[in-house]
Amino acid sequence: MTGDFFFGVLLFLLLRWFTLLYNLLRFPQLLPAPTPPGARVSILVPARNEAENLRRTLPSLLRQGALEVLVLDDGSQDGTAQVAEAVAGGHPGFRLLRGRPLPPGWRGKNWACWQLAQEAKGEVLVFTDADVYWQEGALGGLLAALEGKELVSALPRQEPGKDLGTAGVVPFVMGGLFSFLPHPLLEALRVANGQVLAFSREAYFRLGGHRAVREEILEDVALARKVPGYRLVLGTRLFRVRMYPSYPEAVAGFGKNFLEIHLKNPAVLLGSAFYHLALYTLPWAFGRPELGLLGLGERLLVQVALGGPAWPALLTPLAPLLLLPVYLRALLPGKRWKGRVL
Repeated sequence: MTGDFFFGVLLFLLLRWFTLLYNLLRFPQLLPAPTPPGARVSILVPARNEAENLRRTLPSLLRQGALEVLVLDDGSQDGTAQVAEAVAGGHPGFRLLRGRPLPPGWRGKNWACWQLAQEAKGEVLVFTDADVYWQEGALGGLLAALEGKELVSALPRQEPGKDLGTAGVVPFVMGGLFSFLPHPLLEALRVANGQVLAFSREAYFRLGGHRAVREEILEDVALARKVPGYRLVLGTRLFRVRMYPSYPEAVAGFGKNFLEIHLKNPAVLLGSAFYHLALYTLPWAFGRPELGLLGLGERLLVQVALGGPAWPALLTPLAPLLLLPVYLRALLPGKRWKGRVL
């Protein structure tokens, strides 16, 4: 590798550092707040084979003080419905919905969310994944952020998995946004996270809701692009999530949407793979430890800023290599997720 190549690596790393420092100062962050009395909020949870997650997360949703918490069992085969009812224990605000068969032309999650919205009674509709744990005061903080806006998306704290594969991949991917672009550009590009989406009811149905994006894999971004009054916030103090229990599931999960994240362009996807190898792996392989430490330090600060443990940052040099199967998976046809062909 030439000196010019590593000079370019240095410039990109410095750019990421400047972006990271800007976001540390300017990225809006949710703070806990009490839920206003009488708040008409529907918390909506699409659930397909989420029995284990709901045992952990559903009690935290029921404590938020929402008007209702709706869980839709989307053809689960692991007893999701029975677990949800048992955990809810007759809570007056809880309702379990049975999902209808997936119509042609719909993605599974989009169909589940649309069915939930049809049944919701609240003036605010909050869509959240079954693996997201809500801390005390999360709903109040989210509602405060929604004031004057039509849609708010929050970035939860990402908990690493127990194996080195997930610990290397998940924080690297999900935390990468924080040092990739400054917050105003992320909002302008309508970067959103479907793990926590809060809509005003009027705006949701005016834009057509999930029916308007029924074929989209990145439905969160597609919805955000339809809403003029959008806000992206950091929710690491109020929400935490463990996305994938194992490295193979992380490869399958990220692989299903990596091509869409990269503009559905294989060249952009492969360019991303080389970019991350160049910044975080090649400096160690070609005797440039000062650049390697610069990248390692950036990712360490990202982890701390996002409220996660610091140790996954030590896997930074390996993370681009661990991501190579994800890039390959994204390029292959016939991808499946939770038993469905995408």
